[in-house]
Amino acid sequence: MGQLILPDDALYGASTQRAVDNFPISGRPLPEAFVRGLGLVKLAAARANEEIGRLTPAKARLIQQAAQEIADGTLTAQFPVDVFQTGSGTSTNTNANEVIANRASQLAGEPLGSKRPVHPNDDVNLGQSSNDVIPTTLHVSVAVALQFRLAPALDRLAVALDQKARAFADIVKIGRTHLMDATPLTLGQEFSGYAVQAYKAADRARRAVALLRELAIGGTAVGTGINGHPEFAARVCQVLTAETGIEFVEAVNHFEAQAARDDAVEVAGILAAIAASLSKIAGDIRLLGSGPRAGFGEIRLPVTQPGSSIMPGKVNPVMCEMLVQVCLYAQGLTQTVVLAGRDGHFELNVTLPLIAHCLHETIHCLSNAVTTFTAKCIAGIEADAARCRELVDRSLMLVTALNPYIGYDAAAAVAKEAFATGRSLRDIVLAKKLLDAATLDRVLDPVAMTKPNAQAPGVGGG
Repeated sequence: MGQLILPDDALYGASTQRAVDNFPISGRPLPEAFVRGLGLVKLAAARANEEIGRLTPAKARLIQQAAQEIADGTLTAQFPVDVFQTGSGTSTNTNANEVIANRASQLAGEPLGSKRPVHPNDDVNLGQSSNDVIPTTLHVSVAVALQFRLAPALDRLAVALDQKARAFADIVKIGRTHLMDATPLTLGQEFSGYAVQAYKAADRARRAVALLRELAIGGTAVGTGINGHPEFAARVCQVLTAETGIEFVEAVNHFEAQAARDDAVEVAGILAAIAASLSKIAGDIRLLGSGPRAGFGEIRLPVTQPGSSIMPGKVNPVMCEMLVQVCLYAQGLTQTVVLAGRDGHFELNVTLPLIAHCLHETIHCLSNAVTTFTAKCIAGIEADAARCRELVDRSLMLVTALNPYIGYDAAAAVAKEAFATGRSLRDIVLAKKLLDAATLDRVLDPVAMTKPNAQAPGVGGG
């Protein structure tokens, strides 16, 4: 295809440069986490090929050393091909083959581009095709990111929320449903719900890892395994399991593993659910801290930065806003994965680089956002117990506790009169002689309402 001029420091070759020239689209190469995963896959392939006698120990050692450098992130700059490239990711697989071969030449004291002692296709790509390497790298790299980045970040958020739930256990506040006053609960109970959301999110992230255990490696071009070795795929999976601690296995059906991206779509759905959960938590905390005088003001959020260029002293819930924005972005990315999975045809899905970008970008942004939100918002939240009690005392929904004693209709009439006249529930009940003072004080105790199983009504009904 003619000669090309390469940068002096390039370890990649002509095929990679052609891809760089052909795809000047976004200016964004594939995510570093994906590239590092590709290094792991190439390392595993070299070790497997040595074990089955298809590579000499000397060549296998050089390939593994170069591949390890990719996996360690020291050669990430040598992967310049844009996300929007050939849909199989062939350009990126070729990029890896060229970088590993040239790095092997450096290590062996041979000139770059000499293909000595390691050939990019015959040795580095031995028993492989872009069509099984790139789907394999997708699964491996995303599983690693979920297991070691997102899940731990969600664990830390859950622990921080649980600590707040325990600290706020005795602070009674008014509940809200439909954004309207409801019966009381404790601030600790409210935060315990957020904590469980975060624990479940972490569990979902780990379940997503399990969805990616099957690897396409060994299917080569279209899933038949042409030019492969019958033991190759299983050995690659064994190496990857040892390197990552995640139990990878050969795909049950290589045609499905290369033609369909249903596992990636399911993972995207899980990430969308996690984003929805986090957005709900952030939105609630933003509202609970609203004010300081004209909002709910039941909690005080940490002060992180000035909130206005014109209003002195204004402080905004910026960490909540950041997390909500990241969650919106994540849900857009995951929807792209759904559409990309839908649009695969015949024996190969050709939206692989885009899927890789979207999943890694989602995990990267969510992990960083959750870590920052935990440290700079949740950890510093304080309760305003006086404000919580004030809103409880003003609420008409304490009347709900009267239902078992005076019936729904009578309780509704009491609430309506209290709202219309501004009198307290207690005054109206006593004036109407619906209950005696001692019983009424016990029934309208908001603390008791947060533990309804401990309070037995005097009469049935309602």
